[in-house]
Amino acid sequence: MSVQFGSWNFRRGPVDAAILAPVHAHLAPYGPDGEDRFHDADVDILFFRLQETEDTRSEEQPCLIGSHQVLTWDGRLDNRSDLLRELAGVVTASETDVAIVAAAYVRWGFACFPKLVGDWALSVWDSAQQQLVLAKDFLGTRSLFYSVDRTHAQWCSALDPLVLFAGHQFPLNREYLAGWFGLFPAAHLTPYAGIHSVPPASYVVIRRDAVEIKEFWSFAPGKQLVYRNDRDYEEHFVELFEQSVERRLRSAFPVLAELSGGMDSSSIVCMADRILVERGARAPRLDTVTYHSPVEPNWNELPFVEIVEAQRGRRGYRIEVGSEDAFHFDSDIRHFMATPGSLNSRGESGREFSRVLRESRSRFLLSGIGGDEVLGGAPSPAPLLADLLAVGRLRALLSQLVAWGLVLRRPLFSILAETLALFCRKGGPSRSVSPPEWLCTGFLRDHSCAIRGYPHRTRLFGPRPSFQETAATVDQLRRQLSNFPLAAEPAYHKTYPYLDRDLLEFLFSIPADQLLRPGQRRSLMRRALGGIVPHELLHRKRKAFVIRGPLATIASQHTNLAVMTREMIADSLSIVDSHALATTLHEVRSGAMTSVPSLLRVFAIERWLRNVALWNVLEGLDGYVAMLTPLAKATGASPGSGLETSLS
Repeated sequence: MSVQFGSWNFRRGPVDAAILAPVHAHLAPYGPDGEDRFHDADVDILFFRLQETEDTRSEEQPCLIGSHQVLTWDGRLDNRSDLLRELAGVVTASETDVAIVAAAYVRWGFACFPKLVGDWALSVWDSAQQQLVLAKDFLGTRSLFYSVDRTHAQWCSALDPLVLFAGHQFPLNREYLAGWFGLFPAAHLTPYAGIHSVPPASYVVIRRDAVEIKEFWSFAPGKQLVYRNDRDYEEHFVELFEQSVERRLRSAFPVLAELSGGMDSSSIVCMADRILVERGARAPRLDTVTYHSPVEPNWNELPFVEIVEAQRGRRGYRIEVGSEDAFHFDSDIRHFMATPGSLNSRGESGREFSRVLRESRSRFLLSGIGGDEVLGGAPSPAPLLADLLAVGRLRALLSQLVAWGLVLRRPLFSILAETLALFCRKGGPSRSVSPPEWLCTGFLRDHSCAIRGYPHRTRLFGPRPSFQETAATVDQLRRQLSNFPLAAEPAYHKTYPYLDRDLLEFLFSIPADQLLRPGQRRSLMRRALGGIVPHELLHRKRKAFVIRGPLATIASQHTNLAVMTREMIADSLSIVDSHALATTLHEVRSGAMTSVPSLLRVFAIERWLRNVALWNVLEGLDGYVAMLTPLAKATGASPGSGLETSLS
């Protein structure tokens, strides 16, 4: 993805060149295809280009709109044809995406944002109104951060420059860290109080004296599609899934697709092959990449991968994940970690993936994330049964309880209790993360909602319970995607066909029993994709959850991790009880099972806290530099040097 940086000086003077120079050096690797700059009396905007589609080769950015507006666009516009019809006489079919978006903004202003379908983030500087507008698409796959204080506003696609070159330290945002224990933090948060992420489906208006945030789009709860038979639903699904994949094949470079051997990634690859054969190449080529592990007995996906490769007549790239790649607890503090999710010490598999990107020349990676969540992959029938309860269809509810009881081999009362739990204050167990026992009591009390994964209570009256559940699932996916770090080695954009807006609107509006039926997980997908995806893939059993590798890694590194628990920054900040954590580590070494994600993440958070302490960007961590100095000397870095430390 292309990246942008902007700085607006509220004191009506030129932006300090001492800020722009290091920002330029830091962001240049994200834009290998050139850079541009807009300069005004008190605003500077930098744009670093990563060409993705044919039209990006001829676009001009930042894009001047009239005499007083400047638009910067990072994105892929999927509904070009629709907008061209609405803007007939203003733009032509040969126009670039950014030119179409500029024309839409001139005509409709903020009302244009809901009309823009695709993966995108944009900024509009208006010198006449003296305001800055930042906006992101409904899902939020493209990052855009901002900070505002008394003297200036800054915004950037990457978080690092806003932290490293601010010239001051930031308070720690404790809710953000709490969110990591609840799977992922809220999409609008960063670890730094005072720096924010533009929320998905929202725009931010920044003026000298105010910041306003407004949501511009949401799923329509009252929209319902009722067809005569299953075949109509299947045909509509295939049409929208095909459209979603085709949109993501609009590339001037070969496209790379993850192929794990599961239904989600396999269906994307098979549909993409069909599109490229039947409609001609939108992309020059489609390659696949598969991760496999000889150390995971529950991860034997290669036979299913080979079935797809046989159908397409091409073998894809293979990357072996060894035990040393399961998780990295080390940290090279010469490289700044903006968040706990910033992996600055990648293993062999990460380096191999970078090689695959360079060799394939790909700039898009198709991912199957979201398919399991939105297409009925969850085995629980509770949302479907809650729909029947909400409309008072008690006879149908009893019939479905009996059917599900036979399939799941569970008592009817147990299934009914799970359904009723959706309407409880904290929701069912599937939507609430159990907090680890080694978190400090005060931290848990103050940030319980974030730690538990932001659980919600389903309302009996209003939108269908299944609609509410799917909306909560999409919100969780937004949190997950918003915390993926920006890629620069080499730069590429990850995109998600199952999370296409048009496809999701369809899935939100159809009856829940089209997606999930007794004994038929992913019912619509299995029915609709027959003849496109090999039978063995569509009707395979659910993939086993991989757990042995991370547990083995934790056990093998017990000594190093135990040493880390003796003097933890997270303990000193009253986030983690290090003694309780050490006890849990000992139990894991003895073979006990525990919550693997939270255990892995607490050490990622500790690694991040040590990194930012040495980079001197967070308030209240100065006292830990002396403790960490031996580590800094071992890696050749200068602790506490902040901006002066090399970014190499």
